[in-house]
Amino acid sequence: MRNPHAGSSAPWPGDAPSAAGVGLAEPKPAAVAPQGFAGKTAIVTGGATGLGRAVALEFGRRGCNVAFCFVNLPGRDVREMALLTETTISAMGSKVLATTCDVRDRAAVGRFVSEVEERFGTAHYLVNNAGIAHDGALWRLSPADWREVIDTNLTGAFNMIQAVAPLFRKQRYGKIVGVSSHQALRPGFGVTSFSASKAGLEGLTRAAAVELGPSNVNVNAVAPGFIRTERLDQLPTEVVERAKKRAALGRLADPDDVARVVAFLCSEEARHVTGQVLVVDGGLSLE
Repeated sequence: MRNPHAGSSAPWPGDAPSAAGVGLAEPKPAAVAPQGFAGKTAIVTGGATGLGRAVALEFGRRGCNVAFCFVNLPGRDVREMALLTETTISAMGSKVLATTCDVRDRAAVGRFVSEVEERFGTAHYLVNNAGIAHDGALWRLSPADWREVIDTNLTGAFNMIQAVAPLFRKQRYGKIVGVSSHQALRPGFGVTSFSASKAGLEGLTRAAAVELGPSNVNVNAVAPGFIRTERLDQLPTEVVERAKKRAALGRLADPDDVARVVAFLCSEEARHVTGQVLVVDGGLSLE
C-alpha cells in the first residue's frame, strides 16, 4: 500500500508545522527553583520513625531544610525518636522543624504548613508517609478501626496535598510523593482497610498529578514491600520469612532503599515522571 505521506511535506498526524524548516521548539518549564536539593525545603509526615525517618534524613543529607511531623502513639517512644531525628538532621548542617500534627485534622495540617512557610519561606517537596494499620479479618474490623486507617492513610494525604497546593501552584514548582504499598494491588489476608487506603492513595496520586501538572508539580508514589522497621516486629515471624523467600532478590528492604527512591522522584532527573507508582519491593510482586 502506498504511504499517503510519501513524497509529501504533509506532517504526520499530531505533528506541528515547523517554521522555515527549523526543528520543533519544545517549551521548557519556567526556571522557578534552583537546581539540586540544597536550600530547598522538604515536608515529611510521620518523619520521626521508620521509613519516614529515613526519608527525612535523606533530605537532610542532601542539604534540604526538613520539616517533619509526628503523633504520639501508645506504647511507643515517638517523641524521643523525633528528638533524635531532629538532632541528627541538625548535625548534618540542615535546618529542621519537628512538631506534632495529626494529618487527619485539616486545621492542624493548615497550621503545620503555615509554620513551615513562616520558618522556611516556602516548601518544595511533600512526602506523605504517615500511615497506620489495623490488621485482622474484615468481619472483625470495627467501624472505628476502618475509619482510623482510611482517615490517616488516605484523607491525611489529601489534607496535606490540599494544604501545599497553593504554595506549589504559586511558585510553579513542587514534588509530591506518597507512600503506598505492594498490598494496594496484592493484599494478603487481614489487611482490608490498609489495602483499601493504599489503593485509594494511588488513585489520589494520579488525580492530583492531572490537576497539578499544569503548575509544573509532579505527583508520584512509591509502593514498598516489607521494610525493616518497627512494624516488622509486629508481624508473625513466618510471614516475614515467607516474604523474604518470595522476593526475587531474596531480601527485605532497608528504609534507605526506599528513601533513596523517594529522593529520586523529587529530583530533576525525574522531572518528566508524574502520576506513577514505583514499586520498590525487591521483586516480591513478581511471584
